[in-house]
Amino acid sequence: MESGPAIFAGMVFCLFGGGLLAWTTACARRRRPVVQGVSPVASATVAGLAAMISLTLGAWCLTRL
Repeated sequence: MESGPAIFAGMVFCLFGGGLLAWTTACARRRRPVVQGVSPVASATVAGLAAMISLTLGAWCLTRL
């Protein structure tokens, strides 16, 4: 990968993953569902997994510089 696109993609993945993880944590602390109409446990689990995958992809992109 070229360094410019790798940095951009890595930062986008990391920012999205961090934001989603913060949102999920804030909703879980308030005992509110992350997604309306869905079980709070299921929505927090899926959102947490998506956040971790996004953070992992971001870290992978940034290590490819």
